[in-house]
Order: sequence, then C-alpha cells, then structure tokens
Amino acid sequence: MAQLRPEQLEQHLATQLAPVYLVAGEEPLIIEESLGLIRRAASQAGFAEREVLHGEGNFDWNGLLEARDNLSLFAERRLIELRLPGGKPGQQGSRILQAFAAQPPEDTLLIVATERLEARQRSSGWVANLASAGVMVYAWPVRGDEMPRWIEQRMRQRGLSPTPDAISLLAQRAEGNLLAGAQEIDKLWLIQGHGEVDAATVRAAVVPNQRYDVFDLPAAARAGDRARTLRIAQSLREADEPPTLVLWALARDLRVLVELQSASRRGDGSDGIFGRHRIPRPQQRSYTRLAARGQQAAWQQLLARAARADALVKGAEAGRPWDELIQLADQLACAAADESAARGATGGRQR
Repeated sequence: MAQLRPEQLEQHLATQLAPVYLVAGEEPLIIEESLGLIRRAASQAGFAEREVLHGEGNFDWNGLLEARDNLSLFAERRLIELRLPGGKPGQQGSRILQAFAAQPPEDTLLIVATERLEARQRSSGWVANLASAGVMVYAWPVRGDEMPRWIEQRMRQRGLSPTPDAISLLAQRAEGNLLAGAQEIDKLWLIQGHGEVDAATVRAAVVPNQRYDVFDLPAAARAGDRARTLRIAQSLREADEPPTLVLWALARDLRVLVELQSASRRGDGSDGIFGRHRIPRPQQRSYTRLAARGQQAAWQQLLARAARADALVKGAEAGRPWDELIQLADQLACAAADESAARGATGGRQR
C-alpha cells in the first residue's frame, strides 16, 4: 500500500504521477491543498479535462465506469475527481472502485476525495485497492502541541523567519484552526513580505483584529472544544451580540444534525438539508461526521432546550437569556466531545 504524508506529496508529484489518488483525513485545509497539488501536477502532465462526480445520495456508480471508458472528444488525457462525503461508497460503490483500481486506463487519472475514515474503513477493500493502484494521502489532525511546529513550517514556506515568541503567539491566536492560522500567516506576508517576524509584529498585525462572530460559537461546539466555546460565548456577550442571532446559529446546527440523522435512516441524501440551511460545502463535513456518530436523542433534547432559550430571549419566561445560551452551547460541546471520546475508544488513532 502506497501511503504518503501530506508534506511528502509535493516531492512525490515532482517525480511521478500515479494513476489513482485517495485523499482523506481530518484537516479540510490540508485535504484541499493536497487536491490542489495533484490537480496542478495533472494539468502540467497534460490531463486537460476535469470531470467532478459526487458519490452521495442517488449517485449512479456505473457512471464512474462509463466516465473511465468513454474517450474524450476534446482532450487525450482526463482527470476524474470523485467527491465521497462520509467515505461510505456502499457495496456497489466499493465494488466499482475496486474494479477501477484493477484496470486504471492510461489516459485517465482518478482522484477520490473524502474526509475522516474510521479504522475499519481504512482497512476496507476499496481503500486498500485504490492505495495499491496508486497513492493514499491521509491528513491526520494537527494536535495542539503540534500547532507551533506547523505554524513555523508554514511561515518558513512563505519566506518568513519567525521568532519563538511569534510562533507561540500565532499558535495561540489560531486556537487549533489551521485555516485561521494560514490566513494570519498570509496577512503577515502581505504586510511585510519576506524577513524576520517577531511577537511585536504579530501582535500589531493580528491580535487587535481578533473578533468572533455568531457562527464561530456553534463551530467550536461542534468540534467538542468546551474551553473555546465558552471563550467565544463570553466574547459575544461582552460585544453585545443580539441573543436572537446567537440562538439562531445554535438552533440551526441542532436542526441540521437532527435532520441529517432522520435522512440517513430513510436512505435520503444530505444535499437538500445543507441547501435549505445554507451550510457552506467546506463546513458540511463536520455536520456529517457528528451526525453519523451522535445519538439523535441528544440533539433532540438540546433542540428542546433551545426552545426554552427562545422563550427567555423573547421575554416569555423569566430568566437570563445569555446564561441559558452559554449553557446550551456548552452542552452541545459536551455532547460533541463525548461522541469524539467514544469514537477514539472504539477506533483509536493509527498512523
């Protein structure tokens, strides 16, 4: 099985291009950047046509084999990118992916992009066959103690020379969010270009602009990060954010989780739910992952608590609306953290 770490991918692509790539993991930023590297290398190698397929809902898996077998009228070499949310192709999809891996055509390059794969998924036949036919790239989560090293590497890639204090301050500002860290590094590069960056530069460029919005709160809660959830909630309270907006953001997430689980039991797709609630595609993975492993009763109970918070916000019941909102956000974070702990106990983290 050919498996690369994301940081090894660029060097690999400089020397060869495999017929199949499976890109998965738990860091959306790293996944998207890895996909970008593969697309660019494929384009430089003459794969001029790109076809994107979405393997969810009522996806016709035979279409993948048809896309493989149909020669393009406009390009001799073609890239097929299969998006597979949840990493569960089902029996038919698994069979067809293995058939594709067994006979990858010379004029077609296949990329399968998904999110977190459980241990049993990583050992499944379709994953093993895709990796054997080509390369698997897995983006493991960057832990809190790994964040400073990731920040430093990213800054040096940008031509910045950070001091230890600058690295520490940026890591604290990013709070484990790679996208936020990357954006702050890009901002520093735009401000001063190449050269040394110290803590004073970071503090002047980054820290004064720190401000949370209402969507940061449910995102932190979905991640199971209680400390960050409470910090954001308190910041929103001090900034006099309208409680109605904060409640709407929390309640929307709970409705999405409940609806995703109901749709899954019926065998329905998730596109309609995400579209109705206007959930951006980059954020959909976190909802899908949490709904897949969470207990519906927990989300329904929290949704009922959101109804009580609504009564407090509207003055229909006596109480302190912000206290209720903070407790609701904290309970959502607790529920998400409990599911993450259960997942770790059963699956574990293997490298």
